[in-house]
Amino acid sequence: MGEFDLIARYFTRPVRRAALGVGDDCALLAPAPGMQLAVSSDMLVEGRHFFADVDPEALGHKALAVNLSDLGACGARPLAFTLALSLPRVDEPWLAGFSRGLLALADSHGCELVGGDTTQGPLNLCITVFGEVPAGQALLRSGARAGDDIYVSGTLGDARLALEALLGHQQIAPDLLAATRQRLERPTPRVALGLALRGVASSAMDLSDGLLGDLSHILQASRVGARIDTSLTSALMAHRNAVADPELLRQCTLAGGDDYELAFTAPPVQRAAVAAAAQASQTPVARIGVIEAEPGLRLVDGQGRPVENRYASFDHFG
Repeated sequence: MGEFDLIARYFTRPVRRAALGVGDDCALLAPAPGMQLAVSSDMLVEGRHFFADVDPEALGHKALAVNLSDLGACGARPLAFTLALSLPRVDEPWLAGFSRGLLALADSHGCELVGGDTTQGPLNLCITVFGEVPAGQALLRSGARAGDDIYVSGTLGDARLALEALLGHQQIAPDLLAATRQRLERPTPRVALGLALRGVASSAMDLSDGLLGDLSHILQASRVGARIDTSLTSALMAHRNAVADPELLRQCTLAGGDDYELAFTAPPVQRAAVAAAAQASQTPVARIGVIEAEPGLRLVDGQGRPVENRYASFDHFG
């Protein structure tokens, strides 16, 4: 099977919203009047971002999910995406599973595949996603202010627990590994929550490298500090009762990575609006701390006592 046969069989579909999709040198997108384009790219590399034995359908899902998560953090509605795919060889069963997972998630968010590239080489996936957001309404990292509440969506830490087990660093029961591996390989992009938080949240970003590391980007962009209650973050791990070591529990929830939840801030007067956004998007959210004027990130326990911050989030070059 040649390159163009591969594209035609697995990745070419009629466009519904884009002006022009797969088949020409460029795709054509036409955002609605008064809207800005939100654009994000993510690359997944075998051995770095996923294991060689990953289910291709799950990999297709995650490849797009991590990009949709960025749109959610910006409060943007998905429009379309491109796929650059490097393959060691043409493996039709693998391609069938990968495209099925990719396009199922795309369809659920009304996000069209409109172009990209394929080549032979080590397995490598790069997706660029396009969304739209009303001009001036994008959620940014730079809007947090002293006194704002800090929130996190969904659950934290289960993906990291699965990774620790798959790397052989932790022994966990097979059923627990299966459940946590779902969180690692099939994250849920919080697009609906991001849309509902427009005009409510003062800042936002998605959690890909770990809560503390990613939250620090908001603090730096906003020139503020924060206080986080570690008892509240530990409570967000879905399978926390299976983790006997409190240090491992904090490591997973504070610096785990691969959660693809949203961290966001909002003034206390917006608490009812945050609750309404959570309900409208059917996404649980939890308040875990407060933005402070003094720079730096401070951790406390449930009684307000300081907790040493020795947790390092993921860094590709660290």
